[in-house]
Amino acid sequence: MVKRDFKSRYLNSVLGSVWSVIQPLAIILVYTLIFSQIMGARLPGENNTLAYSIYLCAGLLPWNYFNETLLRLQSIFLDQGSLLKKVSFPRTSLPIFIVISVTINFLIISILYIIFLLIIGELPGWEILNVFPLLIIQQLFALGLGLIVGTLNVFFRDVGHFLGIVLQFWSWLTPIVYAKSIVPEGMQGIYKWNPMVPITEGFHSIFLYNKAPNYSSLLPVTGIAIALLLIAYYTFKKLDKEMVDEL
Repeated sequence: MVKRDFKSRYLNSVLGSVWSVIQPLAIILVYTLIFSQIMGARLPGENNTLAYSIYLCAGLLPWNYFNETLLRLQSIFLDQGSLLKKVSFPRTSLPIFIVISVTINFLIISILYIIFLLIIGELPGWEILNVFPLLIIQQLFALGLGLIVGTLNVFFRDVGHFLGIVLQFWSWLTPIVYAKSIVPEGMQGIYKWNPMVPITEGFHSIFLYNKAPNYSSLLPVTGIAIALLLIAYYTFKKLDKEMVDEL
């Protein structure tokens, strides 16, 4: 299913899977040229002209990974409805297939980002290994939340539409395209309730400052991710048969 999903993205295109490299490469170039060079965007306290590009990519690429995972999971049972009704197989494999498929795309753009950092001489040292626990926490969170939303979306289709709106607000309430330090003090309290903030700050810490993330700040989101996974599994098992009938 992963192989078929990857191929279907570039079906009937002349360049085929080469687009999987061209598209993320274009994203990195746009962020670098437009924001840093043309617009002259700068981070507070940073003199490096490419610092904002590094900051932006370090937050935006993992966010897109999280965002795509959620959007794919919220419609997975609807998209695979005919398969669910006709074939008997472990249905929990569907969200796993989505996570693997989305991860392949993320790995491609991550490799390009690392090459970009290597070229400009800003590749972090051993601290870059801290990316893996951050991604695991982020994707466990996405898997739990996405499975809950995907299950409920079978019975209440408004859930899927609502998620798209939530993600738009969520992205702007996460310091990805701006530094958290520029947010007015009266609004700083909002960020304490956003579980993606410590994860995003962790990526910024690694790629921009070459430091390990603050793992103590990641404990709440880790607990939330585990709780959501347990709730998601229970909800899915409870509504499994009704879900097939609804489809």
